[in-house]
Amino acid sequence: MIQNNFNSYSISKVITYVLWFMFLGNLAHLVFNAPNIPLWEYENILKINGFTVLIWTVVTFFSALIASYGKNYMKGFQHHSKFSLLCFGFTLSIMTFVMSNHISLLLITWLLMGIFMSKIIGVDSNWGEAREASKFALKYFVSGSLLLSVGVLILAFQTESFTLSAIISNLDGLPRHITIISGLCIITAAIIQSAIYPFHRWLLSAMTAPTPASALMHAGFVNGSGILLALFSTLLFASNTLIILFIIGGLTAVIAQFTKLIQVNVKQKLACSTIAQMGFMIMQCGLGLFNAAVVHLILHGFYKAYLFLSSGEEVQHNTPQKPLHLTIKPLQAIVVLFFGVLGAFLFNYLTGKGMALNSGIFLTLIVAITVGQVTYNIVKEQSLTVFQKAFLPPVLFISGIITYALMYNGVTALMFDMPMVATPLPISAIEVAFGIVFLIGFFIMKLGVYRKFPWLYVKLLNISQPYKKTVLMYKSK
Repeated sequence: MIQNNFNSYSISKVITYVLWFMFLGNLAHLVFNAPNIPLWEYENILKINGFTVLIWTVVTFFSALIASYGKNYMKGFQHHSKFSLLCFGFTLSIMTFVMSNHISLLLITWLLMGIFMSKIIGVDSNWGEAREASKFALKYFVSGSLLLSVGVLILAFQTESFTLSAIISNLDGLPRHITIISGLCIITAAIIQSAIYPFHRWLLSAMTAPTPASALMHAGFVNGSGILLALFSTLLFASNTLIILFIIGGLTAVIAQFTKLIQVNVKQKLACSTIAQMGFMIMQCGLGLFNAAVVHLILHGFYKAYLFLSSGEEVQHNTPQKPLHLTIKPLQAIVVLFFGVLGAFLFNYLTGKGMALNSGIFLTLIVAITVGQVTYNIVKEQSLTVFQKAFLPPVLFISGIITYALMYNGVTALMFDMPMVATPLPISAIEVAFGIVFLIGFFIMKLGVYRKFPWLYVKLLNISQPYKKTVLMYKSK
């Protein structure tokens, strides 16, 4: 037993070193060659560009970080080496998927990502709930892979091309119904992996995974749909299906934020938070701002990896407290509004977006709401002095907006050779109507109005439950 534990630790240690070496190599390549990273192709099978190197750098960083954490966290765990190998295989599958140009390799690696993640979820095969969660998640992943295969193969046979670059180049000549069917299949495959409603339950059921696995899942796997949709951005424009992404993403963002508020389990709170953030990412894709979606998935990866790795193994429960009511004085409201508007203008100036009335205005609105929310939290914090409340908002929002704008511009530059990844759409009546609904939902959530409707609480509680066989269905041995 001691020898087996030593071998497991050694395997984990080697994999950790390899991942850090890969990250440093990718980072060096990105830093020294950005933004004009040379294009490299291998016989229409592989294609490496700036976007590929960017995703490689991000993925290997998260994998190396989580491997370092898990090396000691899971020391003595009988499946430690299995877990490390599965995580390494998962990392390689993502890296291969991003550089795949031939559709067969693209589809195989997408399926492999799901298989590896399902195995990671059920890494402790002796635990009944973990086995059920693994099988339950795998059903979703296989379904998503089948839909992606249908969507891509339809395009391949219609264009008589079997490389991604050739398919994208020949979309103009396809009948409208072909692009719509293919677009809907690819969209469904994407939202399944990102646990967008109504396909969210697999993520809520995956809490049987060890904490490092949860961090990898929430920081890496669910973000894969943003990569997929960016690769097929031209198809989504051609099929005019972006509005579907906008509405589904927006609804998911609002609903998941509501369900997060009623959770008492820390991991379930984080899962609902991830679903909401994925909704925002899908919503940005629906606006035609795939570059903003990629920025979002990168920032979400850092944020969620930190939250999971700092939460500890033990699932904590919050003691129910009397809900806080939103109260704000007129002067405080003016300060919040001022910094929100100023943050929006600063973001537009730094990114060169301007104030054109297109779908990009929604991204500006989200930035304004975020800045306003941070400002509100500061001005309402009783532990801060008046001087600190006056000093912190400008420092935080200026540094935050500048950082976000730099990332936005950097990612956009690295995606320059990918068509239609930053193409705002003209504002439609549907988008305006849904934007109003989205804002109403946001303020209902912040004002706590939902607490006055018990039926709504019950409905939100029901839709945020994991699969029944993954919770307390087997006796502990």
